[in-house]
Amino acid sequence: MNTRDLSERDICTQFITPALYHAGWDGPTQVREEVSFTKGRIIVRGKLVTRGQGKRADYILSYKPNIPIAVIEAKDNTHSVGDGIQQALDYAETLNIPFAFSSNGDGFVFHDRTGMSCQPEETLPLDGFPSPADLWARYRAWKGLDEQAELVVLQDYYPDSPGKSPRYYQVNAVNAAVEAIAKGQDRVLLVMATGTGKTYTAFQIIWRLWKAGRKRRILFLADRNMLIDQTMVNDFRPFGGAMAKLSTNARTIERPDGSKEDLTLALDRKRRIDTAYEVYLGLYQAITGPDERQKLFRDFSPDFFDLIVIDECHRGSAAEDSAWREILEYFSSAAQIGLTATPKETRYVSNIGYFGDPVFSYSLKQGIRDGFLAPYKVVKVHIDRDVEGYRPEKGQLDRDGDEVEDRIYNTKDFDRTLVLDDRTKLVARKVTQFLRESGDRYQKTIVFCVDQEHAARMRQALVNENADLVAENSRYVMRITGSDAEGQAQLGNFMDPESTWPVLVTTSRLLSTGVDVQTCRLIVLDREVGSMTEFKQIVGRGTRVHEDTRKFYFTLMDFRGATSHFADPDFDGEPVQIYEPDDDDPIDPPEAPPTDEDGVPLPEDPGDDETIMDRPDQPGLPLRPPDGQQRKVYVDGVGATIVAERIEYLDENGRLITESLKDFTRRALRKRFASLDDFLRRWNAADRKRAIIDELEAEGLPLDPILDELGKDLDPFDLICHVAFDAKPLTRRERAETVRKRDVFAKYGGKARAVLDALLAKYADEGVLNLDDANVLKIPPLDTLGTPIELVRTFGGKAGYDQAVHDLEEAIYQEIG
Repeated sequence: MNTRDLSERDICTQFITPALYHAGWDGPTQVREEVSFTKGRIIVRGKLVTRGQGKRADYILSYKPNIPIAVIEAKDNTHSVGDGIQQALDYAETLNIPFAFSSNGDGFVFHDRTGMSCQPEETLPLDGFPSPADLWARYRAWKGLDEQAELVVLQDYYPDSPGKSPRYYQVNAVNAAVEAIAKGQDRVLLVMATGTGKTYTAFQIIWRLWKAGRKRRILFLADRNMLIDQTMVNDFRPFGGAMAKLSTNARTIERPDGSKEDLTLALDRKRRIDTAYEVYLGLYQAITGPDERQKLFRDFSPDFFDLIVIDECHRGSAAEDSAWREILEYFSSAAQIGLTATPKETRYVSNIGYFGDPVFSYSLKQGIRDGFLAPYKVVKVHIDRDVEGYRPEKGQLDRDGDEVEDRIYNTKDFDRTLVLDDRTKLVARKVTQFLRESGDRYQKTIVFCVDQEHAARMRQALVNENADLVAENSRYVMRITGSDAEGQAQLGNFMDPESTWPVLVTTSRLLSTGVDVQTCRLIVLDREVGSMTEFKQIVGRGTRVHEDTRKFYFTLMDFRGATSHFADPDFDGEPVQIYEPDDDDPIDPPEAPPTDEDGVPLPEDPGDDETIMDRPDQPGLPLRPPDGQQRKVYVDGVGATIVAERIEYLDENGRLITESLKDFTRRALRKRFASLDDFLRRWNAADRKRAIIDELEAEGLPLDPILDELGKDLDPFDLICHVAFDAKPLTRRERAETVRKRDVFAKYGGKARAVLDALLAKYADEGVLNLDDANVLKIPPLDTLGTPIELVRTFGGKAGYDQAVHDLEEAIYQEIG
C-alpha cells in the first residue's frame, strides 16, 4: 500500500484511530471524530444570508464526556507529520484544551500547552500516543487538583436528550466554574454574552456540584419572575421534587411542548419557609426590601446555603447599596457564582471587585464570529431638533397656556422635561417606513422610550401610522411597561415565536433585560442609554438566531446617538453596517458589501464554503406566523425633520473605516509581497495561478470588490501589479492580442493551434486562470473541437498538453506595464 495515495479520511481510519485504541482510548466515550464546534459566521449581503464554514476538529479526545483534554489535526500522507500542528493549536486555544496533536499517519507531533513539560513540542512514533491516564495525570498537575477536587471535577454532566449537547463555550464555562469551586474558590464570575445560554450553563454547574455532594443546598437568584418560572419548567426541570420557588403565588406554566406544569412553592400564605427542599429559586425583590419585615432571606440561617448563583449580576449586585449585596453578605459562607453579560458596572463598584476576575468569558463578538449569535445593521437617524437643539420663541406657550422657559433644549430634555409631539410622530413615521420598505410589517419590534408616558405616546403615534393593521388586530401595537397590566399580560405572546400579536411594542426599561424575544428583528432606541451595561443588554434583545422563522440578523435603529457606545473600547460587538439616511432617503439600509471577521470586504457572491440560509428570490415563510414625576412641558406645532446622511463601517474594534478599498488592498498586498520582483517570482513559480488568488481569499483579501471599484477588465495579475506596485495595467484582451502578435503558436499546427487559440480567447473573455485544468476542454467552444482525450492527443499526450499550456501562460504574463 502506498500511503501517499490515501485520503485524509483513510489515514484517520487506518492509522490514527487504531493508534488511539492501542493507547487505551475508548471509542464510544472518549474519542469523537470530525467534531464541528462552531456554526459558521452569518454573512449578510442585502437580503441574501449565508453561513461561512464552521470550525471542525478531526478528533477531540475527552477523559470523560464533556471534559476534553486533547485535539488532533489529521493530514494526508503527502503532508509532513507536523503540518497540522498550528491548526490544532488554534482549535486547542478556542476549546481551552491543553494538548494538541498533528498526524499524517506516520507518527504524531505533540504540543503540551500547559508549560509543564521540559519542551513544549516533541515527535512521537505511531505507537507512542499517550494513554488517557497519562494525559489526565498531566492535566491534574496543571490544574492543581487534589483527590477531593478531582472527584468533583469528574462528576458527570446531566445527560441531555438525544441530539442536544452543550456548545463548546458552555463546556468551557461549566468546567471552569466547577474546577474553581472544587479547588475552594468561593467567589466565581462568568461573563457570557446575552443569548449564549447562561441559565443552561448555570444548571449544569449546579447539577454537577449537587450530584457530587459538594453543594447540597442551593439558591438561584434572578430579577424577573418570568425568568424564574421558565427556568424551573425548562433548564432546571431535572431537579424535580428537590426544587421549589420562594413565592406564595401558585402558577401553572406551559412548556414548549405544550404540556403544563404547576410550580412547587417553598412559602405558605403566611410566608413561612419550608426548609425541606435543596434547590431554591427566588426573585430577589420578593425576598428583600427596605423594611425589615420584607427581608425574607433572614428567615434562613446564614449558613443554610452552600451555593448561591446570581443571574445578571451586573445589575449593581456588588454595589454597597444594592439589595443583592445585602443578601450575598448575609450568606457570605456560601460559595457564590455571578453570571453576567457585562463584567463591570462603571457607575457602581465593579462586580469584578467583589467576585474577582472572570474564570471564563465569552463575548458578543465571539458569539457572532462563531455563528451562534445574530449580526446586525445599524440605522442612525438624526433629527434636526436633536442636532441643533430647540429654543422656544419669545412668549411661546405650552399646551396648558403657560410660557415655556427660555433656554436651549436638547436630546436630554426631549420627552423627559419637554415634549415635542411632532418629534414623536416623526420617529413613529420613520419606524413604519422602515417596516414597509423591508417588506415585512410583522417583524417583532421593540421601541425603547424615555419613560412610561413617552412609551404611551409612542404607542399612539405608531397606532396612527399603522391604522390598517391595527384595524386587523388591536394588539398590533402595544405598550408593555411595569405599570401596564394589559401590556404585561401580552409579554408571553410577544416572546412566543408562534404568536403573531403583539408585533410592535413600546417600553421604557422592562424589555431591556431578561426577556427572550427570539424573533425580534428590529430594535428602536428613542432614549439615551448612558450605561454600557444597559446598552449591551438592549443589543442582546436581538442577537438570538431563530432559524425556523429565518431570523438570522436584526436591525438597530438609533434616534438618540446611543450607538456612540460602539466607539467605547468596552464594547465588543460587530455591526455589519451603519447607515445614516437623509429625510428623502429610504430608511431600509441599502445593500452593503459584507466583510470578514477582520473587516476585509468579501466577494459579492457567496463562496463555495458558504451555505445559503435565506435569499430574497426563494419562496419564504409567511410574513405572519399562524395564530411622583416631574411635570412635562408639551409644546405643539414645532416641526421636526431628518438631517444628515452617512454610511460607515466599523472594524472589530469599533473604529470607523475611512480609507478607500484601494488603499486598504494596497496595504494588505504589500504586507504579503515585499516587492514587485517578489510577487513576480511567486506568480511565475506557481504551477496553478489560481492557487495564489485562493490563498489571498483565504486570508480575507478577495480581489473582486476592488476590481468592481476600479471598473476595469483586469487580470488578477495586473490588478496586483497595479494596486500594490503602481505598474501600468493591461486588460486581458490587450494581453491576448500581444500573445497573438508574437505568434507563440507557430510551432503548433492544425487542431493543437486551434485549441491554444480557443484557450487564449477564453482567457480574454472570461479571465480563466485554470488553463492547465483539462476540464476546460469540455466547455464551449473547445468542446466543438473534439473530446478532451482527442484534443490532448494532438499535443502528443498529457505531458505535451501541460507544457503547451505552461508556455501559453508564460507568454500571457511576459509583458509588464
